Formats: sequence, C-alpha cells, structure tokens
Amino acid sequence: MNKVNISSYSDDYPDLSIFVCGMMVCEPDMSYGGILSEDTKVRNIYGYVRVSSADQNEARQMIAMREQEVPEKNIYMDKQSGKDFNRPNYRKLLRKLRKDDLLYIKSIDRLGRDYAEIQEQWQYIVKTKKANIVVLDNPLLDTRRGRDLIGTFLSDIVLQVLSFVAENERNNIRQRQAEGIAAARERGVKFGRPAKPLPASFEQAYKLWTTGALSVRKAAAFCGITPGTFYYHARKRKEN
Repeated sequence: MNKVNISSYSDDYPDLSIFVCGMMVCEPDMSYGGILSEDTKVRNIYGYVRVSSADQNEARQMIAMREQEVPEKNIYMDKQSGKDFNRPNYRKLLRKLRKDDLLYIKSIDRLGRDYAEIQEQWQYIVKTKKANIVVLDNPLLDTRRGRDLIGTFLSDIVLQVLSFVAENERNNIRQRQAEGIAAARERGVKFGRPAKPLPASFEQAYKLWTTGALSVRKAAAFCGITPGTFYYHARKRKEN
C-alpha cells in the first residue's frame, strides 16, 4: 500500500485519514513535489475568503492571506453559503485572474461545498485561465508543484477526496438543522414572527358580525384590521 501524506483538511477534520483506490491519505510529513517547478512565474497574487453568513468571523482566513503577503486590494471575500458559485466577489475574482496569476485559499471548503462544482471551478481556473491555486491547509493542493504525471495524479486524488468531504459536511449541516428544527417543534417551539395581538375592539366587532349586524368588511374596519385578518381570527374563534 502506498502512503501519501497531506495536511489536515480543516478545523472540522483534524485527523483526516481516508482510503482511496488503495492509497492512504493522512497527516503530512513528506508531501510530494516540495520544489516549485522551474518555469513557475507569478504575475499577480490574489486571495479568496468565504464565510457562510454575515455573523461569522473571517479573521483566521484574513490572517492567512496577509501571511502570504496578498495585497489587501486583491483579497476577495464573500459572506455567503458555499452551496454554489453564484457569489458576487468570487465572480469578480474570476474575471480578474490571468495566466500565471496565483490564487490562495485557506482550505478547499472555503472555495465551495459542492463536489462537482469544486472540480469544475478548479479546472476552469487552472486549465482555462491558466492561473495557479494554492490551498494553504493542504500542501499537495498547490498547482505550482509536482507538474509531472505522478504529481498531477496525486493532486487530483486529494482534490476529489476533499471536495467530497466538503459536500458531505454541507449535507450533514443541513441534516442537523432539519433535525434540530423538528425536535424544537415537538417541544412546542414556534418559528417565524410572533403573531400580533388582536385589537381590544375585536371582541365587540366579532359579536356584531356573528349577529349579522356587521359585514366582514365593516367589522374589520371597526377594529382597524384587514378583512382577511378579521375573517381568519373570527373563523378560528367560531370553530373553537
């Protein structure tokens, strides 16, 4: 069995150890292709940062970009889910990338969490745009290194494994959210905006409506609510 060492996937996977095609992928000591290709040229350096929502903290990723001396103006950040690549600043970044540019990302799940789309975007940046990508948490995912057949083969395997893990984690998050919501509903927790209290005049309007003294429209106007709202609550009161 051949052993290939890579870095930990992310903070969520500190001890990633997976068997793929008879090849073990585990913690790094001796990553393949440690020397940059002689023909490696760098024109511009960019960084991409992503967090899933506005209240999440991007500080760790920004520190990593600054450690690589990425110019602030060349750091593109989205506060958006990784379920797809329809993100405004990511699209701007793609338009900026040129041949021999270098793009840093902290970990593969910051690029995205959809297996097929990660593969597609990676190929687009590397093959079509002819730019290089460096995934800081995974030394094997550095397109400047190991450009021979073995290096490319190992990088492709690692990319596929980590892309799968990224999508699988997104599916797990969604499942945990659904289970949490279901459990909360069983406990009687109500979601959405709390219902507005009915005006004090509703009772009087309701009685006049039940006797036929007021129409739904007039009863609603009497207590200052819409006819639909009045009828909804009047019908619930009648059923009870």
